[in-house]
Amino acid sequence: MPKRFLAGLGVLLGLALPQTDRARAETTQPLPHQHWDFEGPFGQYNQKSLQRGFLIYDHICSNCHGLSNLTYNDLLGIGLNSQDIAALAHSKMLAGPPDTTGQPTQRPALPDDHFRAPFPSDAIAAAMMGGVAPPDQSRMVAIHSNGPDWLYAVLTGYKIPSPPGAPVVPGKFYNTAVNGHLIGMPPPLMDGMIQYPDGTPSTLAQQARDITEFLAWASDPHRNTRTRIGLWCMLYLAFMLVLAVAWKHRIWKKPDKPGNAETEQ
Repeated sequence: MPKRFLAGLGVLLGLALPQTDRARAETTQPLPHQHWDFEGPFGQYNQKSLQRGFLIYDHICSNCHGLSNLTYNDLLGIGLNSQDIAALAHSKMLAGPPDTTGQPTQRPALPDDHFRAPFPSDAIAAAMMGGVAPPDQSRMVAIHSNGPDWLYAVLTGYKIPSPPGAPVVPGKFYNTAVNGHLIGMPPPLMDGMIQYPDGTPSTLAQQARDITEFLAWASDPHRNTRTRIGLWCMLYLAFMLVLAVAWKHRIWKKPDKPGNAETEQ
């Protein structure tokens, strides 16, 4: 089995734990805040980081986790062009209509298709993944409090080997960012796991930032457009306010006194 697929089996799998394990995955103390380009009222996603994050998702995370809310054409929002998107979609095989004998078929995806699901159904996913279907990642960052900081802390919080004296539980991994410091997700990232075409050093921390930014974008892909529209609206309203004030002063300008008018005559 390819190493990338084995690594992909563990990518964010701990996020799919049962409710008791999810509660255990909550942080025990405030998360260290990271600076994100998209935070704040005028924040914008970093397209280079988004493209690197998509590379990680496509090569690793997509083996287990879907992005059902997105179509391939949505990748225009991270700076991919139509030709690249068409080629990417064509490389993904989706279920097609049954053939004349009733047998299932497959077809290449189209740009308008939603992202391919890694498993035919949740039941099959659960059967293959130890009883729990890996969750869809479309809204993962949005539904968690301080989602970007939380995800980054988990992805970078592994300690292998575990610190001296730490509890050892089969099938669990030591992670400083979760309650109890034990999580069922194997470390999904490591230094040099993937090569970035733009030459950015592929450190674990950089990979964690890039996949976090991409999944934040997946949760809110229209943020950049909304921010730009809001900025132009504010500039327009500011211009209209200045124009209204100037027009008000012109209309309500005090007339010359009668005495002054007679003197001028």
